[in-house]
Amino acid sequence: MSAKHGIKMTRVDKAFTFFVYVFLTFCLLAVLYPLLYVVAASFSDPSAVATGKVWVWPVRPTLIAYQTVLGYRNIQTGFVNSFAYMFGSTALSLIGTIMAAYPLSRKEFVGRGVFTFVFAFTMYVGGGLIPTYLLISSLIMLDTYWVMVIPGMVSVWHVIMCRTYFQTTISDELYEAAEIDGCSDFWYLIRIILPLSMPILAVLGMYTAVGSWNGYFSAMIYLTSQEKYPLQITLRSILMLGRVEMTSIDDAEALQNMQALSTLLKYAVIVVASAPMMVIYVFVQKFFVKGVMIGSIKG
Repeated sequence: MSAKHGIKMTRVDKAFTFFVYVFLTFCLLAVLYPLLYVVAASFSDPSAVATGKVWVWPVRPTLIAYQTVLGYRNIQTGFVNSFAYMFGSTALSLIGTIMAAYPLSRKEFVGRGVFTFVFAFTMYVGGGLIPTYLLISSLIMLDTYWVMVIPGMVSVWHVIMCRTYFQTTISDELYEAAEIDGCSDFWYLIRIILPLSMPILAVLGMYTAVGSWNGYFSAMIYLTSQEKYPLQITLRSILMLGRVEMTSIDDAEALQNMQALSTLLKYAVIVVASAPMMVIYVFVQKFFVKGVMIGSIKG
């Protein structure tokens, strides 16, 4: 604190504060510059990107990369699939998490400790990839849309966070008052618990949405039909293989121009794939501090 708050800073305090600001500024630049470069490169002329003329601002701005990316059929299909997987996973995850967390938060629930132990046990012991694949196969979910939604429906860590939020934030007096008024457990959960739990639900929903949007390993293992691939599989193909499928292009000159855009397309796809999560975060970021801090207290 400064002298304004009644505490005078010594030279050591000032030096330490200066060092902290310098260090945080360095961290900010280290994180911010790659982001700015990717955005600038995605809007720049392909030749400027290839020759290394782009630093922070776009050089000879153009939208050709975005026109190409948004016109690529596999990316359009991937966008639709990713949004479907994201919304389906988020909705089912919140429903499953609430259904598991609410009973575990009630002191009168018989066997609460046993169920909590069983839930927590699964966090440390797992079957592995091959048994999981065999299970998915036996459930006839291979190469289906459901395989991207149901297997990861409930996260034990989310259940613990949600249960702790219910216990530490919502008082027992509310339940007693609702019980006196003749409110059942179901309507108490719907009308009282859920409206008061929007911070933690927003945080858990964001966690699930980001994980679903960025996930590609499950799709790579369980999906074989290209029309079911999420956006990240197409993004991985472009970034890792360094190419975009151009089988529909017959003209040699057009094909050469598309190959010249390959580097530029990588940056454009990164921006296109990241933009939805950034937009969603704007609407839920106000809940993050309260939801994460309260939900992370173990009890």
